[in-house]
Amino acid sequence: MRFKPRTDHPEFVGDRDRVPSDVDVVGYHPRKPGVDKVIVVTCKSWQTGFNPRKKLSELREGTGPRKRPTWHHFRELWVPKWGEAFRRAVEDLTGESAFTYRIAVTHLQGEDSIRWKDAWGDDPTIKENLPGCSIGFLTLEEMWKELLGKLTRTPAASEIGRLAQLLKAAGLTAATPVAPPEPPAPGSDAALVDELENEAEVHQE
Repeated sequence: MRFKPRTDHPEFVGDRDRVPSDVDVVGYHPRKPGVDKVIVVTCKSWQTGFNPRKKLSELREGTGPRKRPTWHHFRELWVPKWGEAFRRAVEDLTGESAFTYRIAVTHLQGEDSIRWKDAWGDDPTIKENLPGCSIGFLTLEEMWKELLGKLTRTPAASEIGRLAQLLKAAGLTAATPVAPPEPPAPGSDAALVDELENEAEVHQE
């Protein structure tokens, strides 16, 4: 789903606001009540993980990478005109003005990451830009566990579901990671791939 500020917004800046932003998933369940009826997911699939304390601090301080500060990655959460455009796009698509918003990440990193991920939903600016919404995170581990828990022996319809079935059948779905995730070694091919993925994420937004 793509969105951008309306051109008649008093703070619209053509060069800055002409290119739309987007989110990756919009789910709708007609039988769910309240904010659970609609779930909107934006994916930050950085292999090095996501540090909720660091990123929230960068949002509050207006810092981050020099070429593209952190707020550029979360315009709908941090900039009123983009938050308005985002809510309008969700409502136009689903008919709902309040919804569940999740940031999907590979894993959370940093000290007190559990406490800091909750701080996002309590931040005054984020609450003002997404009033009445549920805000939080979704890790790959959580998604994987839920997928495994719902598997049956009936061949799955999706490619990821079928892959999960085969990995489970082969005994390759360990309950805990074999080793904790670490960033790639500086200068390695993996580090270069990671850097290119981050650049691609920037260009997409």
